[in-house]
Amino acid sequence: MSYEQLKEKVCKANKALVDAGLVVLTWGNAGAVDRELGVMAIKPSGVAYSVLRPEDIVVLSLADGKVIEGSGRPSSDTPTYLHLFRSLTSIGAIVHTHSTFATSFAQAGREIPCFGTTQADNFYGTIPVTRAMRREEIESEYEINTGKVIVERFGPGLIDPEKVPGVLVASHAPFAWGPTAEKAVENAVVMEFAAQMALWSLVANPALGPIAQPLLNKHFLRKHGPGAYYGQPK
Repeated sequence: MSYEQLKEKVCKANKALVDAGLVVLTWGNAGAVDRELGVMAIKPSGVAYSVLRPEDIVVLSLADGKVIEGSGRPSSDTPTYLHLFRSLTSIGAIVHTHSTFATSFAQAGREIPCFGTTQADNFYGTIPVTRAMRREEIESEYEINTGKVIVERFGPGLIDPEKVPGVLVASHAPFAWGPTAEKAVENAVVMEFAAQMALWSLVANPALGPIAQPLLNKHFLRKHGPGAYYGQPK
């Protein structure tokens, strides 16, 4: 993939966040990595989505974070994205928003339980929340440390980031990811919709428990993995 193709995909993903109603003002961004080229691309900081163009997207070295292409300052979330791309090597794109319902769970410091099949189609169970960041983590290298508290929840022996493609950062907001920019946006949409339904489900039944494991397995595995049969063959 060329830099131009990568920037086009990232620009399109950022505008898709607006179309999906996941961002207001400039509160959010999308970024993607090309591991063969050793680069990541991300939205420039504070640029309105309405005027965002592919040529505005900033390309950085995945190894050292130095800007390779782009005259604008990259998103303030860039250190978080760099740490996630370096640590969770199966992901290809990341989306960060402040969407209403998922952010409400994050601010409450609560995970999003998987109550039904809608969430189960994209997330293999509960969407986790990170621990609260310590004062020293906030006051020094805050953005990198945001990435670190996310990675604490994922990886070998922990939560599989391919099966649970998103997280809530406590007191902050959601991050979602996927193998492509399009899939990362989709997972962010599902997370917001799942958060809204979870909240209303708890209102309807405060004692509600999680989805039954066989039903969770059926809905997730029919869309993901070697035995998947949902949709058309690729």
